[in-house]
Amino acid sequence: MNMSGVSTVTEFILLSFLCSREIQVLLFVLFFVSYILTLMGNGAIVCAVKLDHRLHTPTYILLANFSFLEICYINTTVPNMLKNFLSETKTISFTACFFQFYFFFSMGITETFLLPLMAFDRYLAICRPLHYPNIMSSHFCMNLVALCWVTAFLCYPVPIYFITHLPFCGPNTIDHFVCDPGPLLALSCIPAPGIELSCSILSSLIIFISFFFILASYTLVLRAVLRVPSAAGRRKAFSTCGSHLAVVSLFYGSIMVMYISPTSGNAAGIQKIVTLFYSSVTPLINPLVYSLRNNDVKAALRKIHMCTKISQSK
Repeated sequence: MNMSGVSTVTEFILLSFLCSREIQVLLFVLFFVSYILTLMGNGAIVCAVKLDHRLHTPTYILLANFSFLEICYINTTVPNMLKNFLSETKTISFTACFFQFYFFFSMGITETFLLPLMAFDRYLAICRPLHYPNIMSSHFCMNLVALCWVTAFLCYPVPIYFITHLPFCGPNTIDHFVCDPGPLLALSCIPAPGIELSCSILSSLIIFISFFFILASYTLVLRAVLRVPSAAGRRKAFSTCGSHLAVVSLFYGSIMVMYISPTSGNAAGIQKIVTLFYSSVTPLINPLVYSLRNNDVKAALRKIHMCTKISQSK
């Protein structure tokens, strides 16, 4: 294709949700409240684990890192989406779009690494309780967490580098609220099957390997739980594992639909709804599922609240 004389795209238009101005304002309020609740819920968990020395154990270190990740993850998309609800232009620069792409995907991959690590921690605690303190020390846990973050942020620079060097000559309209590989590849002036295939393979490997590791861990956990003689103990373990698996299924189910084949032809409306589930809904409900139902975390939050009230009364 002859690209001479063709103008180059310097910015994109994120259409977000196409609806009337009144609905846009209503969506702004809805997502703003959801955003604040997500920050408060996950921030409370981070503070509780940091300030209460009784929670300085591998399990709660993982929970605190997971909550911190959710805060970072939601900040890659929601602030810009809120701005677009009230904006007339809805533009994002070429550079900002690909920065959002990079951090959005890196945070998502970090989550796919942390979730198996949390499942492995539960497996060790329930199935290998005598060996757990020796295997999962706080120092070893922090090293594993650091490895998850570093590895995740090294996964997508090369694919993104090649996508940025594709010719984008217009149109520049992305029918989404985030810079996503599917819509971006669709806007390229030339087909890029190699880049699409490499993104699909990379996403598939990360998603399926981590998902099957989680399933294997919880299968072993449930098998061990079935041997517990106490009915109350079994119910508690089933409740915990069931809620965790529900969130894992929601997260992995949605990203499988989106990224196993990034240009598979999903309708734009379906793409937006599915992306909302794993980028906004799961960070909102994860504090309830993973931590705020936990008696130790709730006790730490009550202690922090009491200390705050005492310090304010002085």
